[in-house]
Amino acid sequence: MADNAGMAANSADKLSDQPRAAQGTWRVVALAEVVLSAAAVAFDLFLPTIVILLLASISLAIRRTGPSSLGFRKVQQPGRMVVAVFVLTIGWSLVQLGLTMPILNHLTGQRQNLAQFEGLQGNLTMLLLLLGLSWTLAALGEETVYRGYIPTRISEVLGPRRAGLLLAVGISSALFALAHTEQGAIGVGLTFLDAVFFSVLKLRFRTLWAAVLAHGFNNTIGMVTFYLIGPIYGLW
Repeated sequence: MADNAGMAANSADKLSDQPRAAQGTWRVVALAEVVLSAAAVAFDLFLPTIVILLLASISLAIRRTGPSSLGFRKVQQPGRMVVAVFVLTIGWSLVQLGLTMPILNHLTGQRQNLAQFEGLQGNLTMLLLLLGLSWTLAALGEETVYRGYIPTRISEVLGPRRAGLLLAVGISSALFALAHTEQGAIGVGLTFLDAVFFSVLKLRFRTLWAAVLAHGFNNTIGMVTFYLIGPIYGLW
């Protein structure tokens, strides 16, 4: 876990090489970026993911760093990682459908709101369109924001220790869940757990690409299933 914490807080580590005054300045800037990102989600500004991606681009430019500082790192055996992430994502989908979703349904008396996918069943054109958006704006865009940019800036503010890492995962996951309120309370809860799962994969494989793959696979499994048989609200 220590190695993972160091990877997640890479920007915070770099701060230690700078003078104290500069470190303090960058922590204040990082805090402002986190607040602005949270505001974009809370007030649902345009498309929050796009707004925060713009903020992240400006942030990288002023820091003169690239996407690798957010976690986009190469892995030695990418094929093995793809297979491993795919298998783990299938397992996670079964856990959500067979355990967490039914429990939340029974505890709250509600179901996940999937109205945004109305008309998907049997509609191949809509499926292909949604899959395209899923792998670009959702998988790549949202993972850059919620598993890359936001937790990196939180780690800069809180430091590279384990507590800072856990808070970075928790806060970024909560913001990710709040960005999906259109799915109702059940959807928010499930999305929060998905976010934690994606974060764990990022830390386990030491690259943000693992989270991008998991997000894309997770959405693809759900959309293809919806296309074939319609909405599923749990296995029991």
